[in-house]
Amino acid sequence: MNDETPRPTDQTAPADQPGAAADQPVEDRVNNRSQKPTSDAFKRFMGSNWAPAEIRQDLPDASAPFAARRRKALSEQFEGERLVIPAGALKVRSNDTDYRFRAHSAFAHLTGLGVDHEPDATLVLEPVDHGAGDHGGHHEATLYFRPMAGRDSEEFYSNARTGEFWIGTRPTLGGLQARTGIRTADLSGLEVAVTKNAGAVEIGGVRIRLLRGSDLDVEALVDTSRINTGVDLEVSDGLDAQLTEFLSELRLVKDGWEIEELRGSVAATIAGFEDIVRVLPAARGHERGERIVEGAFFSRARLEGNDLGYDTIAASGNNATVLHWIRNNGEVRSGDLILVDAGVEADSLYTADITRTLPVDGTFSPVQRTIYQAVLDSADAAFAAVKPGLRFRDIHTTAMQVLAERLHEWGLLPVSVDEALSPEGQQHRRWMPHGTSHHLGLDVHDCAQAKRELYLDAEIVPGMVFTIEPGLYFKNEDLAVPEEYRGIGVRIEDDVYVTDEGAENLSAALPRTPDDVEAWMARLLG
Repeated sequence: MNDETPRPTDQTAPADQPGAAADQPVEDRVNNRSQKPTSDAFKRFMGSNWAPAEIRQDLPDASAPFAARRRKALSEQFEGERLVIPAGALKVRSNDTDYRFRAHSAFAHLTGLGVDHEPDATLVLEPVDHGAGDHGGHHEATLYFRPMAGRDSEEFYSNARTGEFWIGTRPTLGGLQARTGIRTADLSGLEVAVTKNAGAVEIGGVRIRLLRGSDLDVEALVDTSRINTGVDLEVSDGLDAQLTEFLSELRLVKDGWEIEELRGSVAATIAGFEDIVRVLPAARGHERGERIVEGAFFSRARLEGNDLGYDTIAASGNNATVLHWIRNNGEVRSGDLILVDAGVEADSLYTADITRTLPVDGTFSPVQRTIYQAVLDSADAAFAAVKPGLRFRDIHTTAMQVLAERLHEWGLLPVSVDEALSPEGQQHRRWMPHGTSHHLGLDVHDCAQAKRELYLDAEIVPGMVFTIEPGLYFKNEDLAVPEEYRGIGVRIEDDVYVTDEGAENLSAALPRTPDDVEAWMARLLG
């Protein structure tokens, strides 16, 4: 190449001309693939001749009165303080593509809003005089969000994240207020709402508590306000943690609306397991048969709900002994068991969490049946023990008693059952290392920030929903078990609702016993 040959950089505008590559901010270059018109004529034409937006008479959501009671409970806990609960922002998956939006569970719980609502929204509870707030509480709640732009605005057609032309219709201020029963305001007013009169309580300021971990921009706004007003950041972090803790604990007992949402999630999940059985012949022998199983369930989740409640575990053979196997890239082999742990998340964002371990060929071998029955007996014993007043930790203790006894009968425990179950022993946990139960709701592991004394050490009360999910996992490389046990992983998981009398198995319609599983599979496979 001689000096006369044009170089690639010569084909662009000189650096001192508008639009030169050197002058273009890096954050704008993501749009270089676009050929968006910018002429005034185009803008005038795009802003004209659109039908007016449909006028809807939005009715209150079924969740609205329940969410109002939750906000009142929150108000009673933090009287006199400003509470800031962001929904969260869109999260980038790759370059300029975002994940589907899912609001923070605490925001969904307090507003009753589920799928699609509402990126960057923030719920602010403003303190008022004692008892003068919403529903007799001590705060007035306002939902700040970005309402749909008019069709005569540039945002309508130019903003790929918020414009109706790109993502479809979005709520209006009035529409969302009618649905939730919460006063609404444009997101542009959030900064003033959060920071006004903020400061140290001892000098007459209003204390802010923030739900952290959801929206970095809101966190920066609150932290800057605290710095500017001399509020101790370390102390504030502790106060914020208390808010997060309480919001988690507020979900420990479900109300009637939540129970019905969970019933719907469970029903859709059971339909997904039926889909799984139907695709097993296609999965069997395929080099990525686990993906066929995973895909069948995902289709059901999108058809009947919002999404998966969590990444599906579709683990065949020895993969079933990997507790959080979500690669799902293995072969489904004839003669193996396949462990599927899956849940459908409803449009309300409540999820089921169910596990079944199925014989790929439709029939358990004798050793598979023996191991399966031990796990089932453990689950049944735990379920039978559940009643109001029992401590949550006792569910696990009951399940472990059964499994330790079986392991001892099989000659696998190196010590007695009592020694294994003692705090100094725990040898049985080699084959059952996880907990037997966790709370379930908006999160698959719901209420995870609750204090220990209100979770693991708490007494069970009516309205709680949790899983019972014992298992046994014998890895191929485990030389402490007989060869015929190796490569077998079994877990049985059901969703349990505590009633005044005891407990209801929400997922009981999905077969559990070995005989019922075999008959169910035979019926579905024809």
